[in-house]
Amino acid sequence: MDVAPAVTPGGTPTPDETAPPPPPTQAGVGAGHGRSKDDAPTYTVVLSWVEAQLSSGALSVGQKLPGERALAEEFDISRASVREAIRVLVAMGLVRSGTGSGTKAGAVVVSEPSAALSWALRMHVATKALPMADVVAMRVLLETQSALAAGPAVDHAERAAVLERVRGYLEEMDQPEIQNARFHDLDARFHVELTSLGGNVVLTTVMQSLRDAVIGYVEQSVAHVTDWAGLRARLQAEHWAILAAFEAAEPVQAAALLKQHIEGFHATVLAARA
Repeated sequence: MDVAPAVTPGGTPTPDETAPPPPPTQAGVGAGHGRSKDDAPTYTVVLSWVEAQLSSGALSVGQKLPGERALAEEFDISRASVREAIRVLVAMGLVRSGTGSGTKAGAVVVSEPSAALSWALRMHVATKALPMADVVAMRVLLETQSALAAGPAVDHAERAAVLERVRGYLEEMDQPEIQNARFHDLDARFHVELTSLGGNVVLTTVMQSLRDAVIGYVEQSVAHVTDWAGLRARLQAEHWAILAAFEAAEPVQAAALLKQHIEGFHATVLAARA
């Protein structure tokens, strides 16, 4: 990935940077910019600055953040607080941090929204704060809505490429020697790829996050199923039927099959875990 020059915290471009300087910092950004140190963790001043820079267009994907020292001096905070801010940004899927020297060193802005959502959902599913029945219901809503929108939302070439990849997943999943972990991974990809045909990036991101969040639950649940071979064969038959509906451009049929497939699998594993 090409890395653009860093943006200076105060908004003054480096000599080889073409991005315009950011708008005046709003009150509440930085210790020297009106924020009380008692109302929020110190590192949030850096988060607020990054948000403002992204919103204004002064900072974009591929650019580096200023170094620890520059940020610490600009906002009158410790370098430890800056490092904490970078760790939070990494967890949010907004920054990739590299060590060493050269273009890969430092904190580079990225955009991986599903990463943060996946971790948050996984943790809250683990605490039982998000009931699995509600997660399943959300999956049904997302996947059926995407199926219904898939027809007009995607051009022919993109649709054909997605369906070709999905067919490849199912062919590999049909192999008798496939490992369970690989089967579940391809199963997740199957559903996310089909969801992408709906043309809604936010919906697809949420769907990806849901799949990542519940993969552990699925693997644990399958361990309770006494006839996994039979269940796998059933799931594959349903997968192929869903794909056939997409290939035939029958969105209503595809949505109905997805609903039956998702709810049927959940009912099966729920009974097995009882």
